[in-house]
Amino acid sequence: MKKVKLDRRVRYTRMVIKESFINLLEKKDISQITIKEICKDADINRSTFYSHYTDQYDLMRKIQDELLDNIRDYLAELEKSEDEVDSVLLAEKIFEYIKQNAKICKILLSEKGGLNFQKSVMTLVYDTIINELTDNSNITKEDAEYVYSFTITGCVGIVQKWLDDDMKKSARFMAETVIKLTMGLIGLLKNERK
Repeated sequence: MKKVKLDRRVRYTRMVIKESFINLLEKKDISQITIKEICKDADINRSTFYSHYTDQYDLMRKIQDELLDNIRDYLAELEKSEDEVDSVLLAEKIFEYIKQNAKICKILLSEKGGLNFQKSVMTLVYDTIINELTDNSNITKEDAEYVYSFTITGCVGIVQKWLDDDMKKSARFMAETVIKLTMGLIGLLKNERK
């Protein structure tokens, strides 16, 4: 019984630290954020912060890793399912997840998040897209990598635009748009190589 309370307290403390950090990141660069500011905003002491994170950069890495892990879980459904997975439905789930975490996603996909996070997002689906492009076609791996780079950079751009527009379009609309654009490009390239 006591363990559950501790787990809840730990989860709550981490949540409050993350929220405070994200609020500060909206206003300034990570290099300008101090542990003192995070602790004051989160209403915790410094030792509590340091029991969870080494510094603000460690906190940022852990937030990024958590987001990437959650997106990986959604994508794993695509790979482990023996049935045909509805790619639009899967993309819609990812857009819904992004919407639920819009504040941090907007920060991470901006300059504040850095290119490393964007590259990590791009590598999540690398194998799947390269295999889709090269399987049963005359497309070389090198050509597939160009298409992949173009497609993924475009997808990140679409997500950034959607977040900047305060997610006015539905997650379903966004998913359908991304899948149509991606599959259309793949289809064009495959037909061109026949």
